[in-house]
Amino acid sequence: MTVGTSVEIVGIREAIASLNKIQPGLRKEFAAELNQIAAPALSTVRARYGSLGLPLPGMGYVWTQNGRKLFPYDVAKAQKGVQVKLDTRKSANSVIVVRQMNQAAAIYETAGRKTANKLDRNLGRTPKAGRTRLFGPAVYSQINAISKVIETAALQVVNRVNRELR
Repeated sequence: MTVGTSVEIVGIREAIASLNKIQPGLRKEFAAELNQIAAPALSTVRARYGSLGLPLPGMGYVWTQNGRKLFPYDVAKAQKGVQVKLDTRKSANSVIVVRQMNQAAAIYETAGRKTANKLDRNLGRTPKAGRTRLFGPAVYSQINAISKVIETAALQVVNRVNRELR
């Protein structure tokens, strides 16, 4: 069973983009507030990476492909790679994104979605397109706890920008 939640606030992208125009440093304050709001989801993901350990013994060794260093997988780096990002580009799908920045952890999460291979068979439970092994389910388990608070914070930003720009 998958759970999907989508909250759309019209104008949030523009409001966040104009925060620094109103008062320098205001965007950074909002980003810090988002990190506090999303803390339950981030801590759940980090805890699941901690309990997972090393997915496969070979993932602890250095792997390179076409000159790019892909591994070793390190639990501490996988936990540190979980972040919240504000993305106000017009081409972005979402303004507020919880993402995995560690390359080895991202490979673990998505291996086998596009093409079946030996790594994905050994990891087990290949995720469907647009899904992940551990990250997505962990974030979705906390989505109810954080979505309303994020919505409230975003509306406060939109209202503040509207007041200041009048």
